[in-house]
Amino acid sequence: MKKTGRFGVYLTAAVTALGIALVPQPAAAAADCTYTSSGLVPLNDLGTGTYNGLTGGLYPGGSNVRPAAHTAAGVDLAQNAVLPRNAAGQVDPVNGKVVLISIGMSNTTQEFQKFVAATKTYGNLSDKLVIVDGAQGGKDASAWANPSDATWSVLAGRLSNANVTPAQVQAVWLKEQFVGDNLGAFPQGAQNLRNSLASIARNARAKYPNLALGYVASRIYTYAPARSAGAYQQGWAVKKLIQDQINGASDLTYGVGGVAPWLSWGPYMWADGLGPDGVAGGAPGRSDGLEWACSDLESDGVHPSASGEQKVANLVLNQLSTDPTSTPWFNR
Repeated sequence: MKKTGRFGVYLTAAVTALGIALVPQPAAAAADCTYTSSGLVPLNDLGTGTYNGLTGGLYPGGSNVRPAAHTAAGVDLAQNAVLPRNAAGQVDPVNGKVVLISIGMSNTTQEFQKFVAATKTYGNLSDKLVIVDGAQGGKDASAWANPSDATWSVLAGRLSNANVTPAQVQAVWLKEQFVGDNLGAFPQGAQNLRNSLASIARNARAKYPNLALGYVASRIYTYAPARSAGAYQQGWAVKKLIQDQINGASDLTYGVGGVAPWLSWGPYMWADGLGPDGVAGGAPGRSDGLEWACSDLESDGVHPSASGEQKVANLVLNQLSTDPTSTPWFNR
């Protein structure tokens, strides 16, 4: 749900039909639309290059290609575990549902609601799929990392309102950060966020026993210079989270007997603003052409505007409708 005003007042359940409560947030600075490039290199363009001594790429070894074995594991889960289920969680091909949820903060709910709207005109969407936005304004990674936090009960209420149960939740879109994008000194700050993301993933798996797949995103570009490094470094936290699971981390095991869902990028959306020339459509913010204009952000330079939300929605829809780990349950 969108915020009202640029002083960090957020709508939450207690005051809207969606169940979002008024939560005061730190005052936000105005956008600096001259900050069209930070000079930082997107992870997918960095490749085997380094940032503060750490190798880039979305996946291990500086690669942007998900390892074949990890993809195969995700495909197996998509085909054999993510299945229409009844309220009790039993497989029911006729009347069962597959529930996709979101978990995150204000940006997440803005972007995910736009994604939900985009699916309404996507003609190949599975009629078994139910999409529930669980993300909540003002609720950062520290809140969701606490299994007793009210964020989880708000999400439980939204599932109930959608006439689905925790046992039917089988996929999640996760996008989180600390308040103010304040990670602290790198790389420890990114490691701290990685640990919180891992806790969130484990909490979700504990609360939703059939949760099999998780797609993790990081922030888009910000036109608030003081928050730029934290927004960029969030991507490194997600990279570390997924890399650790690929490498067999004990706090991120998945599948039967696992403690977390299988995790993948979902997708990586950071690009360096308008690129080095500061011109829309010129040298882009990253090599595949993705760029973020000041008009894609609200007046605080942090939260996406309608055009920014739509860009994110399109990226997420494109991934879920084409990725072999999601097409078996997302598409008809």
